Amino acid sequence: MAQRVMPMVHVPDVRAAVDWYRSIGFTVTGTNEEDGVVDWAMLSFGEGIVMFSAGGQPSAAHRREVDLYVHTEKIDDLYEHLRERVEIVETPHDTVYGMREFIIRDLNRFWITFGQDMA
Repeated sequence: MAQRVMPMVHVPDVRAAVDWYRSIGFTVTGTNEEDGVVDWAMLSFGEGIVMFSAGGQPSAAHRREVDLYVHTEKIDDLYEHLRERVEIVETPHDTVYGMREFIIRDLNRFWITFGQDMA
């Protein structure tokens, strides 16, 4: 039986989250709109999926309750493509657990770590 975990992240403005994530390479795979307000969306990045739902609260916290981790390839190329357009938390670095990673912050201050297996 196939199983998969898909995070649901509650955000103040789903449409704004969709626009921001599309701008960094995510693809919209579904949305729901009620009375002109997008209240839910599903986006993909390769095989990964994340959902956004209305009702989240704004935050000024350094780090939010949820981080997203995206496995990818050509990490240094991706960093060069994004670095002028997003808030960087950590530049590309090699980890003790065998990944090359960098971390950005989205428009709602959630961290997104992009990681590539160094093996």
